[in-house]
Amino acid sequence: MSNLKNLPAPSPEQGLNRYMQDIRKFPMLEPGQEYMLAKRWVDHQDTDAAHQMVTSHLRLAAKIAMGYRGYGLPQAEVISEANVGLMQAVKRFDPEKGFRLATYAMWWIRASIQEYVLRSWSLVKLGTTSAQKKLFFNLRKAKSRIGALEDGDMRPENVSRIASDLGVTEAEVVSMNRRLSGGDASLNVMVGTEGDSSTQWQDWLEDEDADQAGDYEAKDELDVRRELLMQAMEELNEREKDILMQRRLQDKPVTLETLSGKYSVSRERIRQIEVRAFEKLQKKMRDLAAKKGILETA
Repeated sequence: MSNLKNLPAPSPEQGLNRYMQDIRKFPMLEPGQEYMLAKRWVDHQDTDAAHQMVTSHLRLAAKIAMGYRGYGLPQAEVISEANVGLMQAVKRFDPEKGFRLATYAMWWIRASIQEYVLRSWSLVKLGTTSAQKKLFFNLRKAKSRIGALEDGDMRPENVSRIASDLGVTEAEVVSMNRRLSGGDASLNVMVGTEGDSSTQWQDWLEDEDADQAGDYEAKDELDVRRELLMQAMEELNEREKDILMQRRLQDKPVTLETLSGKYSVSRERIRQIEVRAFEKLQKKMRDLAAKKGILETA
């Protein structure tokens, strides 16, 4: 997958308008085409097949990336991270599961973007508790839902309602709102080529896969993943569960040395158990998601 060549790449020098023109040249895939290409990749590691699957979904990655345009980060970099997530999705896609690549890829694209956003915002000491992360990625949606569209600080009653809905303090809502205020780009910005000023950003973002992925837009992904996580944890034995929780599910992870003393094994052995438990957890969560219909069937 790492040797895919000639993929379009957004850059500040080239401009996103040119990138959008480039990716619209790649045709969307019919279900039968997608299935055969995926089989060629799974069975024969055919990079040409993988290339076609990636390029046919670049518009989807760009569309999702534009949803994160309000975090003050270079849009070209956000799109690049979306494309990384897309390639990871293609690499792991199993056509025999019965759902379309677009539906599966949305998880990987958003995860890649969110990791990038959190890494970037850590420079300004963004809180890292699960509740604060939920607030970070859901504040705008929460404001829109209750009609809190005013500029600057929100009214106290709106702050109180959002804090209650998202399980954070009112002070955290005020602080996060101030960090995220301003800087939103509009999808109605004109980006036409020279001599054509009638084209808007949203005109470049048409996505024929919207119907496949539509149900995801209404879901609170963090809540869904939390539910899946709790169920998937039952797949682990007590030692794996304890080590994973201590190492990855706490704000201040316990050191390998501390856990090696607790279980009378080496630090490397603790690390191995942690990695194995995390892999088991990921697989179980994917299986549960498919069974619950979170990954739609085509």
